[in-house]
Amino acid sequence: MRVAVIGGAGYIGSHTAKALAQAGHEPVVIDNLSTGHREAVRWGPLHEVDIRDRAALGAVFASIRPAAVMHFAALAYVGDSMRDPLGYYDTNVAGTLSLLEAMRAVDCPLIVFSSSCATYGIPDRLPITEATPQRPANPYGETKLACERLLHWAGLAHDLRWMALRYFNAAGADPDGEIGETHEPEPHLIPLALRAAAGTGAPLRVMGTDYPTPDGTAMRDYVHVCDLASAHVLALQHLAGGGAPQAVNLGTGTPNSVLEVMRTVEAVTGRALPHEMADRRPGDPPELWADASLARSLLGWAPRYPRLDQMVETAWAWAAGKR
Repeated sequence: MRVAVIGGAGYIGSHTAKALAQAGHEPVVIDNLSTGHREAVRWGPLHEVDIRDRAALGAVFASIRPAAVMHFAALAYVGDSMRDPLGYYDTNVAGTLSLLEAMRAVDCPLIVFSSSCATYGIPDRLPITEATPQRPANPYGETKLACERLLHWAGLAHDLRWMALRYFNAAGADPDGEIGETHEPEPHLIPLALRAAAGTGAPLRVMGTDYPTPDGTAMRDYVHVCDLASAHVLALQHLAGGGAPQAVNLGTGTPNSVLEVMRTVEAVTGRALPHEMADRRPGDPPELWADASLARSLLGWAPRYPRLDQMVETAWAWAAGKR
């Protein structure tokens, strides 16, 4: 299939474009390059367009006539969303509405949407299943949930077939070293820890050491970016085969603490990790981890890189190649 990869110059989008090409599909990247990277677009053409520009997006869709869409384009930082909720609704929700209209205009019936565990907010119990109530605790999570509802209603009204993939914490990099994680500023724990260990970044700030967890630090479910990419290809196959619309969790089901991440970074790099302890961030739950059994049963998805050391090793190799 020819697949429009919206936000395909970004971290997860670029890895998915590679996975699509390896599976025999034709990825066509649409990205405004506000946070993505031109050099990450290697497996198909790039159209530099902001999806909120309905005329420009419509012209691109009319020219490429995609059979399906994968939608990654979004503002994606919780703290920023608290400071700029209007901007998040504009980019994430209005942008998705514009995209759905462009799809309708060319009769493109399939979309795989990049959603988030942030739609759940702070859950009452763990692990988080797809039946866990969705109560977002910030505008970022609210916008992802709003997009899921848009897909639901567009599916009922216009026969749009969709899947929403609710990621937990993406980590790692392409094992071939072709692409990886590059954000400026970098908000994510593993690359921040690697920069600190390499001496190219500030000491790592450990946000909270008094959580009710085994070592006092927050625990999260990390999932390798290549495993996320493979899930998108499987979701596309599910929809193309007539599968019903569905939202599914993507995680390993094994939470790791901040201190476990730090110890793994030190073991992989062979370097001490400079760090400093700090207070908790308001609103951070002690633990978040997924029940991803539906993705396994529905899509046949199983992580190829389920261990934390595999994620850190590939991220370190990518970072070393960039230095």
